[in-house]
Parts: sequence; structure tokens; C-alpha cells
Amino acid sequence: MTPLQEFLIWVQQTTIYWWALFYFAAYPIVTSVMWITTSWMFRLRWEDTSHEIVAPPNGWPPVTVIIPAHNEQAVIRQSLASVIALDYPDLEIIVVDDGSTDQTFDAMIPMLPGPAVRVVRKLNNEGKALALNDVLPLARGELLLILDADAQPEPDMLLWMVPHFTHGRVAAVTGNPRVRNTNSFLARLQAIEFSSIVSLLRRSQRIWGRITTVSGVVTMLRKSAVFDVGGFSPNMPTEDIELTWKMQKRFYDIRYEPRAICWMTVPVSLRGLWRQRLRWARGLMQVLRKHHDVVTRWQLRRMWPVFTESVMSTLWCLCFVALTLIWFLCLATGLPPAGATPMPNLWGMTIGTICLMQLAAGALIDRRYDPFISRYYPYAVWYPIIYWMLLALSTTWALPYLLKQPGKDSITWNTQRKGKGA
Repeated sequence: MTPLQEFLIWVQQTTIYWWALFYFAAYPIVTSVMWITTSWMFRLRWEDTSHEIVAPPNGWPPVTVIIPAHNEQAVIRQSLASVIALDYPDLEIIVVDDGSTDQTFDAMIPMLPGPAVRVVRKLNNEGKALALNDVLPLARGELLLILDADAQPEPDMLLWMVPHFTHGRVAAVTGNPRVRNTNSFLARLQAIEFSSIVSLLRRSQRIWGRITTVSGVVTMLRKSAVFDVGGFSPNMPTEDIELTWKMQKRFYDIRYEPRAICWMTVPVSLRGLWRQRLRWARGLMQVLRKHHDVVTRWQLRRMWPVFTESVMSTLWCLCFVALTLIWFLCLATGLPPAGATPMPNLWGMTIGTICLMQLAAGALIDRRYDPFISRYYPYAVWYPIIYWMLLALSTTWALPYLLKQPGKDSITWNTQRKGKGA
């Protein structure tokens, strides 16, 4: 017997290994059941109670739409046309061209109908956060709609979001992003993900009282609250997660409005998807490091579920990678891996079944907003195989950012979109 085989046998006899194996199997079952039940509670409590738009008591306040863009030539014209078509009585639009090196600015020129649309052209790429901070003082409205440059909102989107701000503690309302370019395998998987993971989780977290992050694609903010927390953080990989935590630590309320539909373009290449998820994972790691004090402050106890869920999901990803590596080495050296079999066993079938139930619940709930989402449900069988692996690898790869202090320099960006089929 080789030293490697002896080591693998010893590892699989340790208590830590068996606890990791139990956690790896139990975590997705428990969280899926929790997400399914609480998301249905949200739907029955808030989504089924009002089907009509109710105007704020003091009328519709002015809204400023801010669109940060960098190298968005392929999509900016379509997006700007959708924003101009928004059904809202008092609208101002500001596009920030953050040092684009393509024809982003030229693509917008035919879409500038009048004084309601302004373009701020920056010559240097300083990142999305600084681009937003630079135009905040220029906004006429107290309510700011932040949209990605590929976002195409439904005409009535603002009519669903604005009434939330009649409550003084509401600082942000995140919308319901839907996948527009569902013409590839990876894009259809992401369409299922945004219904069954992203939307489902936001509904669940609203029941808890706090959410992990607003959507960077579509979010409405109260300008005074953004200034109150110091604006967007230029040195963080994910300015949307960071802003969410800063606001909630100041006891602002952040809500999810599933009826605020906004269509977006998602990556269709594995490389593009990996880069996106790695950036998200790095951003979450740095947010957890920067805001770890929430667990020691009683007044921030409503953030404990969000912090705990983020830490537990990170731990599960580590278990996934470590156990998979051990099993691979066992099979490569001719050892039977403990706790793993080539054929699905009771645990495996249970995990798979619960996962498919969660994906079905998400598709069913969001079907009223995205009628075609159900046709992509057959792709859900690939979700645990491809996405769990991608999530585990990107989270593990980003783990060193838990130990890395955020730098002082602004994080620049480089979007790679190719239009409707991107």
C-alpha cells in the first residue's frame, strides 16, 4: 500500500471527514426546504394581496435613472430605448460613459431626444462605483433607479417600485431581473437560476428581515440614504453587496419587488460565467471580512441570519471541493471512497429530489412574470452538476479574499457583451 493510500484511509476514518460528509449532504436539503417554505410565505403575504398599482399619497415623485456604462456599444441603444419608454410622469435619465474604448458614446447619440436625457462622458475608466458616485450630485430626483447598461425594464417597473418609498425607512428596492438571451444552454440554466435561486432566496430573506444583496442590474435607491452611508465603495469588487450591508447596518429597510421586471443579458460562455461568479464570490468574501462585526453587535441581530447563511454556504463549498478531491484520489489509487458511490444512493436521491423541487417552486412562482420560464425546467437536471461545481470552485478560489484587506484603489471594469445573443 502506497503512502498516499494510507493517508486517504486515515483521512476517511477521522471525525472531521464524517462531519464534513454529513454537512455536505444535509445543508442543501435543509436550505432548500427553508427557501421553498419561506418564499411561498412571501408570495402569499405580499404578492397575492395587491394586483393593482397604488399611487403614493403625495403623487409620483421625480425619479432619476442612472446607467453606468463601459464598452457597452452592443447593448446601450436597446437599453436606453427601453428606459425612455418607461411609463412614469417625472423621469430624468443620466448615462455615465466610464472611459469606454469602443463606440458606446456614438451609439447613444441617436437616442438623445431632449433635455430629459443627459450623458456624462468620463475619459478614464475608474470603475462602476466611482462612475455612480460622480453623478449622484447631478441627480434631480431623490429616488434613483440604477440600471446596468444591458438592462431593459418593463414599462410599468417604476410604478411598482416607487410606492415602497412612502415608508421613510426604506432605502432600496431591488427588482426582478429576468434573462433575455435564452438562446444557449448556459443562458437557460441561468434563467432557471434567477427564478429558483436568486428570486427564491430574496423572497426568503425578506421573511428574515434582511437580504444579502440588492440586484446590481436593477435597484432603486433613496439618494439621501446613499449619501448617509458614504456612497458606493470603489475599492470593493461588488459595490452592490457592499452598499446593501452598509445600509442595513444603519437600520435602513431594503425590499424586494418581484413585479418590477427587468430583462438582462447573461454570459453564454463558460469563461465569461466563471469570471462573473468569481467576482461575485470575491466580493462576498470581502464584505464578510469588512462587516464581520455584525455577529458581535446585538443591535444588528437581524443581520445574523444573512451573515450565517453566507458563512454556511461558503463552508459547504469547501466541503464540496475537499470531498470531491478525496474521492477522486481514492478512485485514482484503487480505493473505494467512504461515503461515495458511483450509483446514486438514498442521500443522493434525496438531495437531487429536493433540489428539483426547489427549482420547480421557483419556476412556478415566477411564471406569472416570465411565462416562458417553465419551458426551461428540463434543463434543471443539470443545475446541481454544473452550477454546484462552478459555485464551489469559484467560492473556494475566492476564499483568500477573506484574509485580504480591501485596497485603496478603485476597481475598474471591463464588460464583454455582444448584444442580444451575448
